Amino acid sequence: MTEDVVRYRRQGRVAIVTMNRPEFRNAQNSAMTYALDAAFRRAADDDEVRAVVLAGAGPHFSAGHDIGTPGRDIDQSFPRVASLWWDHVGKEGADSRFARESEVYVGMCRRWRELPKPTIAMVQGACVAGGLMLAWVCDLIVASEDAFFADPVLDMGIPGVEYFAHPWAMGTRQAKEFLFLGERIGAARALEWGMVNRVVAREELETETLGMAERIAAKPRLGLALTKKAINQAEDLMGLRSGIDAAFGLHHVAHAHNAETSTDSLAGQTARSMRDRYGER
Repeated sequence: MTEDVVRYRRQGRVAIVTMNRPEFRNAQNSAMTYALDAAFRRAADDDEVRAVVLAGAGPHFSAGHDIGTPGRDIDQSFPRVASLWWDHVGKEGADSRFARESEVYVGMCRRWRELPKPTIAMVQGACVAGGLMLAWVCDLIVASEDAFFADPVLDMGIPGVEYFAHPWAMGTRQAKEFLFLGERIGAARALEWGMVNRVVAREELETETLGMAERIAAKPRLGLALTKKAINQAEDLMGLRSGIDAAFGLHHVAHAHNAETSTDSLAGQTARSMRDRYGER
């Protein structure tokens, strides 16, 4: 596991997995993706771990995908674990984008959602675009009062991030408002929409989240796993899996359109332009 981008520690029966790129608002590059996967696997394999907390170091949970830091590694190969699709490196156009995003975004998120131990996202500050996916694959979300959420990729002509759980995470009309406007919503509104479970003061975030994780960890391990699986199956019967597949195709239509009609597949948007509009203020 790459310790510099993800930290792992145990506190009793709770594993705490922390994204550790605070200088880049925990923007998710592939190195972080695979380090997160290794951490979740470590928690799954440890019989003493009964619950997992996902956190972000520094003032922000995650500003989303890495689209412009010095550590951006979009052109690097990593051993694939979430799909059997071919490596994206050395391919062109949609062949490359679809292969990479099938693995590191949709494939990984689905894999992590199926972790048979309850997971809690501990969210402070920004939870934007790809950061939403990291929170949404968790079973519960506890947010600090200063947390905010946004998926502004419609500014790129793209219909939402790859793991398109929006209508299930917040309801259809809320999802349309969230995506059409692209505006950040605060923790209180996210709670009102049903996207988070609890909102607490920033100084109470860790205590509240770990306390909840410890109470969950006291339950029977198999009972927790089966309950989680039952609810995930019900959510899939309500269309989550098929909806993500359908939206992923449209996502790549948008990428291809951008590549043909503008400077790149992101319609010329950069990390700076997105940060200036939606990042820390």
